[in-house]
Amino acid sequence: MKYLIANSLLVLFLFSSMPAHAANKASAKKYQLRYKFELGEVLRYQVKHSADVRSTIEDTTQQAESKSESIKAWKVTDVLPNGEIEFVHLVEVVRMSNKVPDRAITKFDSEADKTPPSGFEQAARAIGVPLSVIRMTPRGEIVEREEKHPQPEASDDMPITLRLAEKAIAVGEQWDATYDVQVERKSGAKLRVRTRRVCTLQKVKTGIATIKVDYQVLTPINAFIESQLVQRLAKGTVRFDLKRGRVVSQKLDTNRRVLGFAGAASSMHYVSRYEERLLKPGEKLARKSASSGERK
Repeated sequence: MKYLIANSLLVLFLFSSMPAHAANKASAKKYQLRYKFELGEVLRYQVKHSADVRSTIEDTTQQAESKSESIKAWKVTDVLPNGEIEFVHLVEVVRMSNKVPDRAITKFDSEADKTPPSGFEQAARAIGVPLSVIRMTPRGEIVEREEKHPQPEASDDMPITLRLAEKAIAVGEQWDATYDVQVERKSGAKLRVRTRRVCTLQKVKTGIATIKVDYQVLTPINAFIESQLVQRLAKGTVRFDLKRGRVVSQKLDTNRRVLGFAGAASSMHYVSRYEERLLKPGEKLARKSASSGERK
């Protein structure tokens, strides 16, 4: 009897002394993240993007700024028995502004400007027309992409959708996707750099999963190559509706300083923010008041 009691106490002691995170890990609730679009539905997102690039080369400093606000739409045209989703991607409205050295700021509003200012002609031609037809798996893997309008070539590591975890995961767990990105050496020779996007399920509250996203470079690189990748090095959070199967918002920031990319005394400071929010049916971009310098 004493032997049984002693063993029972030992088991109790070992269990109670186990770290809390280890005890909870086995029983942690797991969540399946999957896109769940329906045939015929249209998802509209407000998209805001700003970028500020300040570079110094041989004691000469230049700064370029750009801002845009738009509504992108995904029109679901097919949902296959295996769960794959096909949708048409287009931009319905855009407001843009650019400021480059030694020039006045230029602006374009697709709803107000009948003729786009110089430099915005390509953006104007892309409004309201199908840009591409995308087919993806419920995890967000792109199976097929057909370009319908001239646009910059899509890169595998900058996908139109966030790739979700392969299996159900618990809060605190991670998944990632690796990519080979082509860059150029100073000599002009091509080089492939291995990168990855790491995602962490931070929390789940009222059916919304908050996912931390971080883009990392795995291959050792120098400043010249880093300057080519700087726009990719964003991190932030994505909020995903588990029941409805879609991103409801995301915010990604980049704040990177690169020293010596074009000589010992050169530097580049790249700051950007990308924000996206799922719009309610009928919701439009807000119009700023005339006192703020924008049209009503």
